[in-house]
Amino acid sequence: MKEGIEQFCTFLETERNASAHTVTSYRSDLFQFAAFVEKKRENLDPRGVDHLLIRGYLAQLHKGLAKSSIGRKLSAVRAFFRFLLREGRVDRNPAELVATPKKDQKVPFHLNIDQVTALVTSPAGASGLPLRDRTVLELLYSCGIRVSELTGMDVGSLDLELGLARVLGKGGKERLVPVGRHARRAAGDYLTERGNPGLNEPLILNASGGRLTRRSVARIVERHARLIATMRRVSPHTLRHTFATHLLEGGADLRAIQELLGHASLSTTQKYTHVSIDKLMEVYDKAHPKAHPPQRKGS
Repeated sequence: MKEGIEQFCTFLETERNASAHTVTSYRSDLFQFAAFVEKKRENLDPRGVDHLLIRGYLAQLHKGLAKSSIGRKLSAVRAFFRFLLREGRVDRNPAELVATPKKDQKVPFHLNIDQVTALVTSPAGASGLPLRDRTVLELLYSCGIRVSELTGMDVGSLDLELGLARVLGKGGKERLVPVGRHARRAAGDYLTERGNPGLNEPLILNASGGRLTRRSVARIVERHARLIATMRRVSPHTLRHTFATHLLEGGADLRAIQELLGHASLSTTQKYTHVSIDKLMEVYDKAHPKAHPPQRKGS
């Protein structure tokens, strides 16, 4: 099984063009499953795995993991056996008989306009690391991009004159996203301070001059969020939620938001949006012809 896992990860890298983060997650999840199988069966032959064993694995995970994390691990096992079935190494996919745990429906947290304005303007200083941090925060909120998309951008990915950024999303899919004027100004000042680096150089640098990592971006967001006394814990993903929610509340079409976020499925986009019931009632009252009873003459 362990050899099969490595072959599956190579398949993801070479044929599916999966990101390094995705491959690492799959490898970790599958080796965790392999350890469980070895403990229960003392035999890592994937042909000996049935749906009951997989259910036992999920039952163990229920003790300390959220349903969303358990669902992700089941998806990894399901994809792995689908690969083995295609390669002729098993004659069935036992994971197909195991239902995915229903996720708890949670309203995604997002910032309001005042909060996000306070956050992106919190870096104090117009040069050095504060200017870099301001650029990071502005781009995350202005473009709604993933952290991996931001850290993967080169200088040439950003066209400040046209106000567009070219990002590489999941599955190696490239898309263009608009860049707002505040983000363009911050990025322009940041690149000017760096002496207008070459187009193939990383867009955002760490303190040592290397490409900024995903974890470093998270630390930047968390650090500046703590400076806002009334703000709860904020992650880079919070800014992505906020981007989508503000666009929707401003009247943007959901499919347009889907395109900007780089989602393959509209159902995924809906999870990123949050509109209050008051906002929905306001839209209904303004737009629906039968929202209010007709006024009586003379009343």
